[in-house]
Amino acid sequence: MTPTSIGFPALVQEFFHRRLLAERGVSAHTIASYRDTFELLLRYAEQHTGRPPSALTLDDLDAAIVLDFLDHLENDRGNSARTRNLRLTAIRSFMRYASLRDPAALPVAERVLAVSPKRFDRPPLDSLTREEVDALLDAPDRSSWSGHRDAVLLAVLYNSGARVSELTGLRVANLLLDRAYALHLHGKGRKQRVVPLWKHTAKQLRDWLPCIDQSPTAPVFPNRAGKPFTRSGVEQRLRLALATATERCPSLAGRRISPHTLRHTTAMHLLQSGVDITVIALWLGHEDTATTHQYVEADLAMKQAALQRLDEPALKHVRYKPPDRLLAYLEAL
Repeated sequence: MTPTSIGFPALVQEFFHRRLLAERGVSAHTIASYRDTFELLLRYAEQHTGRPPSALTLDDLDAAIVLDFLDHLENDRGNSARTRNLRLTAIRSFMRYASLRDPAALPVAERVLAVSPKRFDRPPLDSLTREEVDALLDAPDRSSWSGHRDAVLLAVLYNSGARVSELTGLRVANLLLDRAYALHLHGKGRKQRVVPLWKHTAKQLRDWLPCIDQSPTAPVFPNRAGKPFTRSGVEQRLRLALATATERCPSLAGRRISPHTLRHTTAMHLLQSGVDITVIALWLGHEDTATTHQYVEADLAMKQAALQRLDEPALKHVRYKPPDRLLAYLEAL
């Protein structure tokens, strides 16, 4: 096999600095996701080749080892098919760049690019009822600094339907609390949007500001060290609030509720209140209303209401006749 003229470590560095940052200008979240993928992949390749990552070649990352790596993510690390596909997207993006940057890499790249994403069942969206949301929002102990922060954080999360990354990236300068009540959110793909706030949520934010650094670049939801909250930090505080809320609302017990569940809940409650689906798409920062349409599919009550508007068909009773033997065989398959 013809060796590539550019060393593998140099290709990786060029991919991140030239392709992702200089040419495409991807967000810090994309860089972090791709970085994590390559750290996992290179450690896996090191275990199977016995060579450190800096001594690997592109030929060491052929389709066979990439497939083994993807199976390792699912079977050993317990990752979902969605996460597996996310890692594969990063690897395929690198291979496309490698094949353009160095034609000698084309044979390896083509075999890896032929690896397909894995199909998976999409579970029905989970959302909370109004009573469950009330119990969750009332759960934090507002007498403490951290409890006060958690109460405002959950209220903003439900009001805005923001992603966790948008919430942890929220800065004081992003709050509009004077004549108009709104948040300026920075979403996926560097997209920005403005989300309105209820008066009660705006009041909670105004009451919270004196408790934190109010400089424009300061995080709205800091940790004890004054640094922005992390995703794991938000999830940990949500679990704490859920434990308290479950005592008041037993229907929350045993359910897997994440910050994204609150995002789904915001969308469902907007939909049930009669808000147009295109407005909900703008509210959530969806590029395509097809993404938002999943909330229509998940709302059984709306489907039942639509069904009640139809008259049941008048069906004639037809006597059953056994099918042809060959057809019966095919139907039984």
